Amino acid sequence: MAENPFPDPIAAGLAAGWKVYDASVLPQDLELEADVVIIGTGAGGGTAAEIFALAGWRVVMVEEGPLKSSRDFEMSEAKAYPELYQESAARKSADKAINIFQGRCVGGSTTVNWTSSFRTPPATLDHWAQHFGLQGYGPADMAPWFERMERRLNVSPWPVAPNENNDLLRRGAERLGIPTAMIRRNVRGCLNLGYCGMGCPTNAKQSMLLTTVPVALAAGAILVTRTRAERLVFERERARILECRGLDAAGIHPGPRRVSVRAKHFVLAAGAIGSPALLLRSEAPDPHGVLGRRTFLHPTVVSAALMAQAVEGYSGAPQTVYSDHFLDQLPMDGPIGFKLEAPPVHPVLAAITLPGDGQDHARWMRELPRMQVLIALLRDGFHPGSPGGRVRLRGDGTPVLDYPFTHYLREGFRRALAVMAEIQFAAGARVVMPMHQDGGAFRSFEPARRAIAKLSTDPLRVRVVSAHVMGGCALGDSPRRAVVNPQGQHHQIENVFVIDGSLFPTSIGANPQLSIYGLAARLVEGLVRREHTSVPSARS
Repeated sequence: MAENPFPDPIAAGLAAGWKVYDASVLPQDLELEADVVIIGTGAGGGTAAEIFALAGWRVVMVEEGPLKSSRDFEMSEAKAYPELYQESAARKSADKAINIFQGRCVGGSTTVNWTSSFRTPPATLDHWAQHFGLQGYGPADMAPWFERMERRLNVSPWPVAPNENNDLLRRGAERLGIPTAMIRRNVRGCLNLGYCGMGCPTNAKQSMLLTTVPVALAAGAILVTRTRAERLVFERERARILECRGLDAAGIHPGPRRVSVRAKHFVLAAGAIGSPALLLRSEAPDPHGVLGRRTFLHPTVVSAALMAQAVEGYSGAPQTVYSDHFLDQLPMDGPIGFKLEAPPVHPVLAAITLPGDGQDHARWMRELPRMQVLIALLRDGFHPGSPGGRVRLRGDGTPVLDYPFTHYLREGFRRALAVMAEIQFAAGARVVMPMHQDGGAFRSFEPARRAIAKLSTDPLRVRVVSAHVMGGCALGDSPRRAVVNPQGQHHQIENVFVIDGSLFPTSIGANPQLSIYGLAARLVEGLVRREHTSVPSARS
């Protein structure tokens, strides 16, 4: 591939003397001290690092993945998935029924997400206040924090017309009287390439990799990469040391070096699987058995269609059109609601999601330029029939998520698949195929609807994916139902804080990055104020 012509701020920062250690090449064990150590550099950890560093705190960031930059992003799935994703983009639930996409690199999932930016829906915040004691977290309370992070990360309307993949969602929904809207994106100077999930090669995506982490490093923070946080060492009701293990160059196997960080404060921002897992490995107090439970995914079902015209869903902004009609019209205590979006259609992503094998699979892959795809993100966690999953530890200490398909979820799968098929046919689809092992291909809606109503929703029959992991360290006023208090502080450990999506008491019903940004900014600034340290304004 030709040399990347865009400036590389990461290379410039390293040349300027940023303090960055790659644990895969350390000549000896590393011991550090800090005011705060942050485990993870994604939406929560990156936001926290900037605020702490600008406040004058000594900050150490620990990241399991590598430090990459625009010069490494080659718009290649084969390169990006092993380097930038947990388990090479093949992380799965315990029964293998759900494929879970999570970033594992500096910037976390913000480096590889599709830039969709939504505030936490007001109905979700109201539910948290009513059922989890989160007073003072209503829409009006959170609005200033969302506004601040929107300015910081240039979250704004996308001025370019949607690509055909997204516009087919708009046109099909419009013909059925289903309202749609446009998605705001956290980009600046975007060239509309469409490969956001492989890392942005032009530095347009305003991820933590490009924004807050560099600011923290320029202010004196230390970053340690390819380093797995293994356990916190407790003394009475405080954490004293974070013990870590360096990894090999591939970031998979433990290497020979150990890293330890002694700190005053410990911030867990390793995501809604990684943060509960670290507390479980550390044998953190959990008197009411809530740690790792109520972990949510927005279980997502998929429908593919073949159009007469070229769609080329691999080109152009990945997500620009959505519909919340089936969230807004369904009460939270009724049938499960779902958000409709159109994902990018890249070949590897399509190949691992399409059912079937052999010639049937090959025929669909040959039609990739004409393929249109819709996804339905189910809003779980608001109903007794939707308790979410549970993070557990394997024998080697690595985490795994149990996620049962309840009857409530299964009915939602069928309804969502039927709705997507109807929209695709209304948009002019020649053939629609629900992503299901037994789904078949249909040329009109009524046969599709009847078949979908009879489909098995057993694990491994219906295709379920998710890129949104939430919960497991819930925020709440009572330790009987929450791991951390409304200030983000662990209920039993006074200097341990959780600042990531694992805080959410339920799923949120929207792509979560902006919710994490706003919540993180609020919680971290609250901690800094309580420590009597002035907080300079984050750069805009």
